[in-house]
Amino acid sequence: MTTFQPLEEIPVIDALIYMDKLEGWEEECQKVAFSFHKWGIVKLRDPRVNHQANSDYIDMVEKYFDEISKLYYAGLPVKDIKPELCFQTGATPSGQEKARNHQALIDSIDADNKPQSVQPPVADAKWRFFWKIGQRPKEVQDDIPQVYPENFPEWEEQMDKWGYMMVNSVFIVAEMAAIGMGLPADTFTSKMQGGPHLLSPTASDLLKFPVGTAFASFHYDLNFITIHGKSRYPGLYLWTREWKRQPVSIPDGCLLLQAGIMFEQLTGGFVMAGYHEVMYSEQTREVVDRKLKENEEGASNILWRISSTLFGHLRYDVDLSPLAELSHLHNKENMEAGKYQKMTAHEKLMEELRAINLAPKMTI
Repeated sequence: MTTFQPLEEIPVIDALIYMDKLEGWEEECQKVAFSFHKWGIVKLRDPRVNHQANSDYIDMVEKYFDEISKLYYAGLPVKDIKPELCFQTGATPSGQEKARNHQALIDSIDADNKPQSVQPPVADAKWRFFWKIGQRPKEVQDDIPQVYPENFPEWEEQMDKWGYMMVNSVFIVAEMAAIGMGLPADTFTSKMQGGPHLLSPTASDLLKFPVGTAFASFHYDLNFITIHGKSRYPGLYLWTREWKRQPVSIPDGCLLLQAGIMFEQLTGGFVMAGYHEVMYSEQTREVVDRKLKENEEGASNILWRISSTLFGHLRYDVDLSPLAELSHLHNKENMEAGKYQKMTAHEKLMEELRAINLAPKMTI
């Protein structure tokens, strides 16, 4: 019987030990593989990441969402919103994305650990912006343009600065995970090269909605690996492999990485996609009240919870069939049930986008 371990006790991985091949670097890789297997997450300290860049980025996107949401709620056009491109670039407004209905799974979770978000799910209250990071190879190019918001001349520089720091951290962790699973170092990163990586600030208006609002209902991510910088407000909860609901607190100077459904599929269930939700909790409200008091003393009056997130993807043409080299680690129950169907990363992406109301039911 496995012993439950709270998330705060999960060890932080030091990328420097691996990058400089310091003593114990192979064990550090094994820790990454084990952490993804047992908890679906990795806590990372990466010396290449400048966390002031995260703070500057959050300052900018707070102002951006405050500005465009006012236009949107006033019924005015917001040209940054691109439904014709399945919301895969630019802004996605509040009330658009809706999580899959996982009721059957939720019914199996004990009462103390069930999601707080409403089931069946309603449309999420969050906003989002997608900004492409990295180049796509010519043979798998898409026609999705970058969206450049007006009135934010620093946008491209700030988004690229933080986005490339984040995606570089995803690559190093993917490399360490492969080694930790006994695979060649480039097993996953070679499939990530040219992937549609998306820096995705996710924004929740803390003055518009009440405590108990689901900013992001119970769900897993549709990509390969998601990475989060530290938010200024609590509210993120995730489920361990034992289906224990845990609040997430990212240590100062660290990043949090979470496995997506494509990671689960490639590893045949050795790594399971991490379920999570973002709620307007009582703890969130406590921070809001403190900020409101500061505002009376002349601080900013913008109160948005920004999730500093990047979605690390696989290249569109990657075959998601479970890796034969990991057959000894595959989840036999899921494999025998035929859970992991042969498809490309692009086919899986479109399947998931249709399921969460971001793409037409019949599309490419």
